[in-house]
Amino acid sequence: MTPVQTRVAELMGTVASVRVVGDPSEQQRVSEAIDGCLLELADLEHRFSTYRADSEVSRFRRGEFGLEDASPLLAEVASACEDWTHRTGGRFSAWFGGDFDPTGFVKGWATERAARRHLAPLCELPGVVAAGISVGGDVQLFRAPGQQWCWRIGIADPRRPGAVLATLELGEGAVATSGLAERGDHLVDPRNGVTATSVLSATVVADGLTRADVWATAACIAGDELGWLAEAGTIAGLLVAADGGVRRWAGTAELVPPSEEFGPSATAA
Repeated sequence: MTPVQTRVAELMGTVASVRVVGDPSEQQRVSEAIDGCLLELADLEHRFSTYRADSEVSRFRRGEFGLEDASPLLAEVASACEDWTHRTGGRFSAWFGGDFDPTGFVKGWATERAARRHLAPLCELPGVVAAGISVGGDVQLFRAPGQQWCWRIGIADPRRPGAVLATLELGEGAVATSGLAERGDHLVDPRNGVTATSVLSATVVADGLTRADVWATAACIAGDELGWLAEAGTIAGLLVAADGGVRRWAGTAELVPPSEEFGPSATAA
């Protein structure tokens, strides 16, 4: 059995878990990389927390300084949030309600950023097969060149607490889930202020967690409409509607089960 090192920490209001697969020849570098990843996440959490009065985001929200005087990281996040608002057709926004609140962006962005800076390089070390991080169930994964390792990721069934709806095998990339199962009716459509309740959960697979996380949220806001797939650049995904219906897609194509009319073995001409 391939050895797996695991480190767990409480971060961003949830649990972060780092895993390094293999038998590294440079164990000290692995330990330092894990420390660096978790420390960077803790720093970003502090910087962007809307609950801490001394965070940079809280000070910016109070008007103590403008974006022209903000740190490069805050300016980067603000610019990225504006960009994603346009990309998602307004289904995502960090300015809804008048205040700047990048919470819906920062967790995925921060996790991907810290993981690429500290964990991805580990896959170049002798003995390392793969490395990855999960923060609140959203994951950013890497695999060493030439390895056949696949991560197994369970997708929770929002209709049955504790149950798994599907299992995904992924060599590298990112998976994010957004929805109502964990936090209830907390998603609001920025375009009209209406609470989004037509989707119980949306899981998105992408190259990076920033993209996966934003589009998982946007998919919940979009509801039963998948027209956004053409612009999303996602790899695959799964959506559970409030009525229990499940929709899946790969790339820009929805995966539709064979209808009874044509039989289970029917194929496209």
